[in-house]
Amino acid sequence: MTVTGQDITDYVARVRAALADLPPAQRDELTEDLADHLAEFAAETDGTLVERLGEPETYAAELRSAAGATGGGGRNLDQRVATALVQVRGQLRAIDTRLGPALGYETASEFLRLLRPAWWVLRGYLAAMLVTVMSTGGSIGLLPRFGGELLAGLFMLVGFVLASIWLGRRSGGLARWPRSAVQVGSAVLVAFALVALVNAEDRLGYDDYYYDQTSVDSQYSQVRDVFVYDSEGRLVENARLFDQNGNPIRLGYPDCSSPIDEDGNPLLRPYPYCVDQAPFGHRAPGAAVPTPTGTPEPGVTPSTTPTATTTPPATPAMPPTPTPTG
Repeated sequence: MTVTGQDITDYVARVRAALADLPPAQRDELTEDLADHLAEFAAETDGTLVERLGEPETYAAELRSAAGATGGGGRNLDQRVATALVQVRGQLRAIDTRLGPALGYETASEFLRLLRPAWWVLRGYLAAMLVTVMSTGGSIGLLPRFGGELLAGLFMLVGFVLASIWLGRRSGGLARWPRSAVQVGSAVLVAFALVALVNAEDRLGYDDYYYDQTSVDSQYSQVRDVFVYDSEGRLVENARLFDQNGNPIRLGYPDCSSPIDEDGNPLLRPYPYCVDQAPFGHRAPGAAVPTPTGTPEPGVTPSTTPTATTTPPATPAMPPTPTPTG
């Protein structure tokens, strides 16, 4: 963006206003060659004066600090804030210069400027994901969705990325308040990205210690444990269930012990989780097969004597077979 003469005049006027508490001679001395300096600086660099030098009040505080000038009266709040900003900017510049060589550049900001196009694309993606969260009630994945529709979300993503690139290429020409709004919006998107990363990390950590259940009917949602019995009514320990594709079926929750098995893999944990809580226990040899409505006590063999017998009808006597006599 080209810096006009009016821009320079306005900047100098604001600097002089920030130094109004100084004696006029001292203020004139500090700002004597300021307009020429700003014109040379604008011709050598891109962007507005505010972008390159900061706010005029901050620049005035730097002049005041460099000259060791103090006003006749106490400084107002704006001047104290400007002085504090000068100190913060000085520390940031020192950090910027210190980190630059580690990145292969004179300053770290020079390296970061190369990443601005990537940030513009990422900013559009984050904006689309934020709209996804708001339109789906908190559901989020890797791709944006608008109202739960993936195709609409992809169109939204393309639009947001193009808008972000357009805005980034023209941010230098924005006025103060629009530029501040863009910066605040970018900060909101960065905060949203950090929260999303924390939530993703929590989900991954949960999967490390527990397991995702295979989709089953809702009638099994209250199952806490699974007990498998063979055809003879004997409890089968260390059993595992798989679907037709060989995927493990996980039901229940091992609340009687750790969900991690000896191998550290929760998907290989066998059933039942809590053997001592088996509803029918271990069947003794020769015991009747237990049924849900009538369960014999473990180790007790139920009587096989019928409670009622029916006498079969009498069979008519057969006449004796004659014995041949020779």
